[in-house]
Amino acid sequence: MGKLTLSKSSFIKGLQCQKYLYLYKHHYDWQDPISDRQQAIFNKGHDVGFLAQKLFPGGIDSSPSKPSFYAQAAKKTKKLIESGQTTIYEAVFINDDVVVIADILTKDSEGWKIYEVKSSTSVSQTHIYDASIQYYVITKCGLDLKDAFITHINNQYIREDELDIHQFFNSESVLEDVLTIQDFVEDEIQNQKALLKSTEIPNVDIGLHCSDPYQCAFKGYCWKHIPENSVFDIKLMHLSKKFEFYYDDIISMDDFPDNYILPQKQAIQLHSYKTSESIIEKEKIQEFISEFKYPLYFMDFESFQPAVPLYRNSKPYQQIPLQYSIHFQHEPDSEIQHFEILAEADLNIDPRIGFIEGLIKDLGTEGDIVVYNKAFEMTRLKEIARDFWEYSDSVNSINERIVDLMIPFQRKWYYTPEMKGSYSIKAVLPALVPEMNYDDLEIAEGMMASLQFESLMYEKEADIIYKTRNDLLKYCEMDTLAMVKIYESLK
Repeated sequence: MGKLTLSKSSFIKGLQCQKYLYLYKHHYDWQDPISDRQQAIFNKGHDVGFLAQKLFPGGIDSSPSKPSFYAQAAKKTKKLIESGQTTIYEAVFINDDVVVIADILTKDSEGWKIYEVKSSTSVSQTHIYDASIQYYVITKCGLDLKDAFITHINNQYIREDELDIHQFFNSESVLEDVLTIQDFVEDEIQNQKALLKSTEIPNVDIGLHCSDPYQCAFKGYCWKHIPENSVFDIKLMHLSKKFEFYYDDIISMDDFPDNYILPQKQAIQLHSYKTSESIIEKEKIQEFISEFKYPLYFMDFESFQPAVPLYRNSKPYQQIPLQYSIHFQHEPDSEIQHFEILAEADLNIDPRIGFIEGLIKDLGTEGDIVVYNKAFEMTRLKEIARDFWEYSDSVNSINERIVDLMIPFQRKWYYTPEMKGSYSIKAVLPALVPEMNYDDLEIAEGMMASLQFESLMYEKEADIIYKTRNDLLKYCEMDTLAMVKIYESLK
């Protein structure tokens, strides 16, 4: 057997974009670095796939020990089938230089079936293509498949004391769809093989396909002609509209004619960029600030989203609050105090209990609770009230006191060119308080905080645990201190 040409993953890349496939096969080292967010998604997919094996216990793993050992793994799969093994994990098949690995291959009274495991909560068209190339290669190898399933997470499942994997997973047959496109799969395999024989990179311009269905790993290469302050930096505009401008040769924001009419918020961003002018509607800001009632509690939450629910009364991908920070000021000129809680990363202790009990105590019963983007905090509190009814009265009282510091920036009452169309706190803070930013923090955004906390669930090194917890506390404290400084600037 010669060098393998295609795999399931490269086939999917080819469906997304011919250039993506070509670069992946011929210029693999040109890829963008894998972000922590992407790596976390990969890790969750792996963990969910491993868990799904428990649906079919007693199987034998046939995966290759190294990527280059596909041929040996395929021989192992064949021997297992011939020896009477009825459940194989990571079953490897090769036909005509195309390799596929079935997550779960099992045989019941009806015959052989494959189960492709996804960490998503529904079946997508991409999943259909995924199962289709699996079916094509496996049946070409001579195995008579009776069915093909996508096994995905049931997002309606609510965990009780123990995880019930049969309730946690849903398996949907996609055989009918798979059979319908077998001719297409065969043609596409030949088209992709022919493409890969070329000595030239396909001439494919950037477009919506760059992030659909997945973010392309070669964006740094394909998008290098896009300048800073481009049409793609305009906020609150659908990506399809941005590409309309791009295809009309409006690429930089400087390319827009001076009289071009955009919706108000985009027009403000464009005008401010071109003129370097700021917008400060003092009367609206003054009216907004005058309604704040002391004492003031500047509050921020962080949360994490485990794919597999870890605690009783939680669902897959539910946001589980893990920490809060509060900066408290009793009167306008009084000293500011700080309160915080960071849960222990313990699979046996639900962090929501200590979180809400500490929050109720630290927030008292009077005064406004200032947050930035109130939808997040209020939703997390409502979820706690739903899952732990005994706290519902206290939660409702807290939500009634919440005010949103984001409003003046969201409504563009205060806007500077430095914000670049964004009203996130990380864009607003350096614009109002130039000496403050998040640059020196090890953890500087919410997703990273979530990933780092979840990693502590399995961390054993005391030094790493101590440092990570300290970084989490610094980040959350920075968010509420930023709110204090922004509020003072608005005043």
